[in-house]
Amino acid sequence: MITLHHLEDSRSQRIIWLLEELGVDYTIKRYERNPKTNLAPESLKQVHPLGKSPVITDNDRTIAESGVIINYLMENYGKEKFSLDRQSAAFAQSQYWLQYAEGSLMPFMVLALIFEKVKTAPMPFFIRPIAKAIVGNIMKSYVSPNIETHMRFIEQHLSNNTWFAGDALSAADFQMIFPLETSMMRSPIADQCPHIKQFVERVHKMETYQSGLKKGGPYSYA
Repeated sequence: MITLHHLEDSRSQRIIWLLEELGVDYTIKRYERNPKTNLAPESLKQVHPLGKSPVITDNDRTIAESGVIINYLMENYGKEKFSLDRQSAAFAQSQYWLQYAEGSLMPFMVLALIFEKVKTAPMPFFIRPIAKAIVGNIMKSYVSPNIETHMRFIEQHLSNNTWFAGDALSAADFQMIFPLETSMMRSPIADQCPHIKQFVERVHKMETYQSGLKKGGPYSYA
């Protein structure tokens, strides 16, 4: 039996969607964020030393990292439904976007989230204007331009493709949904990316995604 260790409002929601799409038996162990720090609870470290989510356990194996989990589930439970020729362009695209999500896109989005928190973090009043000025300059000169570049890159790709690997769902779509959900809520150029919006809405309308939401509990990005 697969067990998904699911942290609220996190990347693990996309794993629930995949599990629903695969139609396999699984259980969810849900974890709440620390209300003060918004971080995962220490109890997750009992599952994996880094204390991060998602993590799955299956057949006495503990598997972490979204991309690794998605590939594992596809290989072991989804070959009939999600079979791609490893020599095909679709497979290459699927693997590219699977790695791109966390390797290229998410670092800038995490930076943006951290800098937003700095603006409201407790600090001496005489430091606040300096901190806000530094954060503002970094966001304007580095973080925001990079996020915009990535979003326009994704928008261009989706303008020519229904799904990330072409005409059918693949590993890439399950990986990419989380950063695109958050970007649609937070990015100032979200309204300039109609194809990203269509992709997110298409996923949100799927029965498997909706059933995953019911099982995963409250989720801020859908």
